[in-house]
Amino acid sequence: MSFSSVIFLFFFLPVVLTLYLLPSQRWRSFILLLGSFVFYAWSQGGYILVLLASIFVNYLFGLWIGRLGGAVPTSDSRSNGKKAVLAFGLVFNLLLLAVFKYANFLTTNVSFLLNPLSLPQVHISQIYAPLGISFFTFHAISYLVDIYHGEGPAQKNPGAVAIYLAAFPKVFAGPIAQYRQAANQLDQRLITVPGLTYGIERFVTGLAKKVLLAGPLGAVADAAFGLKPESLAPYSAWAGILCYTLQIYFDFSGYSDMAIGLGKMFGFDFPENFNFPYTSQSVREFWRRWHISLSLWFKNYLYIPLGGNRLSETRTCFNLIAVFLLCGLWHGASWTFVIWGVWYGLFLLLERTFLGSLIERAPRVLRHFYLLAVVVIGWVFFRADSTAFALIYLKSMLGLHWGSMHTEHFAVQLNGEILTLFAAAVFFCLPVSSWVKKLTFLEPVESGISYGYRSAGFYISYTLYLSLVFFVSILSLAGGTHKAFIYFRF
Repeated sequence: MSFSSVIFLFFFLPVVLTLYLLPSQRWRSFILLLGSFVFYAWSQGGYILVLLASIFVNYLFGLWIGRLGGAVPTSDSRSNGKKAVLAFGLVFNLLLLAVFKYANFLTTNVSFLLNPLSLPQVHISQIYAPLGISFFTFHAISYLVDIYHGEGPAQKNPGAVAIYLAAFPKVFAGPIAQYRQAANQLDQRLITVPGLTYGIERFVTGLAKKVLLAGPLGAVADAAFGLKPESLAPYSAWAGILCYTLQIYFDFSGYSDMAIGLGKMFGFDFPENFNFPYTSQSVREFWRRWHISLSLWFKNYLYIPLGGNRLSETRTCFNLIAVFLLCGLWHGASWTFVIWGVWYGLFLLLERTFLGSLIERAPRVLRHFYLLAVVVIGWVFFRADSTAFALIYLKSMLGLHWGSMHTEHFAVQLNGEILTLFAAAVFFCLPVSSWVKKLTFLEPVESGISYGYRSAGFYISYTLYLSLVFFVSILSLAGGTHKAFIYFRF
C-alpha cells in the first residue's frame, strides 16, 4: 500500500483520519500508532518485526542514556558510561542496517577479492531489506544522539518512540525529522481546520506530481535504461536520462509533499525536503535544496562530529568525501551509488578551490548549465543497474557509442503527450506556484500554524483547480500502471 494507491486514498486514509479526529486527545496517539503498524504490515508483512525490534531496543537505549543524566564533565565516570551506551545503541542500529541492506553487497565483494587467491568464497542467502529501513534507522540514530546531547528528552512512553520512528506518513521515505525537531509533537499536536486544508492541498499537489508527471516520464526512462547496450544510441540515451532527471524529482518531491500534507492533517510539522533544486547554480546550492532533511542529517550527525570545516583544509576535504561516499552508499548497496556519492563530493571539493571562485563569477546561464551537467551525469550512475552499463550510457550520450540496431521502437515512447508532459515538468521545476500565488494574491498567509488566503474569490478558484487535479489524478490511477515511489528502494 502506498500513498498513490486507491485503497489508501479511499479506504485507509479516510478511516484512520476520521477515527483520529473523533476521540479525545489521549486516544489520538494510539489510533495513529495502530494505523501506522497496519500500514507497514500491509506493505511489508513479517518485516514489521524488524521495525518493532528497532523501536523496542532504541526505546531501552534512550531510557538508559536519559537516566545517566545531562551534560557532565568528560572525566566523570557517568559521562564515559553515557558515551558507551550511546556507542552500543549506534552499533545496534548500524548493524541492523548492515545486515539487511549491505550483507549481500559485502559478501559479493569479499568473494570477488578471495577468488584470485583461491580461498573459499563467502555465500549467504539473498537478504531483502525492509522498506524504509534506511529512514527509520536514521530517525533512531537521531533519537539517541539528541538525547545524549540533551536536545530532547528520553521518552518514557514507548508509544511516543514508536510514533517518531514509525508514523506512517514518513516511515517509508521520510522526510527525516530530527528528534530535536519532533520531540514536542509526539505527545501534543494541535489540529486546526486551516492546517487540515493546507495538508490536503500539499497532499493533492504531491499526488499530481507522482501520477501525472513522474509516472509517464518514468516509463520513458525505464525504456531507455532497459535497452541492451547494442540498442543504445545517443537519441535514446538523452531522452531517457532527461526524463529520469525529471521523474526522480517529481516522484520524490511528490512523495515529500504528500508526507508533509499527511503530517499536517495529523498535527505534525514535518521539515521541507525540496526547494526547487534544479534552479541551483552550484553543487553546494543544489544540496541545500535537494533532499534537504537528508543533507541536514548528514551535516548534524556526521559532518560536524567529524570536525566539519573547523580543522585543516585536508581534514575538511576528507570529511566531505567521507560524508558523500556514505550518502551514496546509504542510497543503495551498489558501486553505482558509491560513485554517485563520490562524484558530488569531488565537485564540492572543486568548488572550494579557485575554480569555485571562477564558477561564481561566471554568467548565470553558465553556472546553471554547469550544475545541470553535473546532476544529469550523476543521475546516470544513480539509475543504471551496473557501473559497466553506466559508462556505456555516458559514452552514448557523448556520441562515442552508437547502437547497431535501429531505435524506432523507442521513438514510440516520445509521442505528443510525453513531449507535452516533459515541457510541463520543466516548467514546474521552476517556483511557478510561488509566482502564481503572488500574482493572484493566493499566497498563504502563515501565522503560527494557521493558513489563510487573502482573496476569497481566488481561494474558491484554487479549490476548484485542486479538485480537478485530484479528479484527473484518480482517473490516471484507475489505469493501474503506476509504480512504487523511487525512494522506497532506499
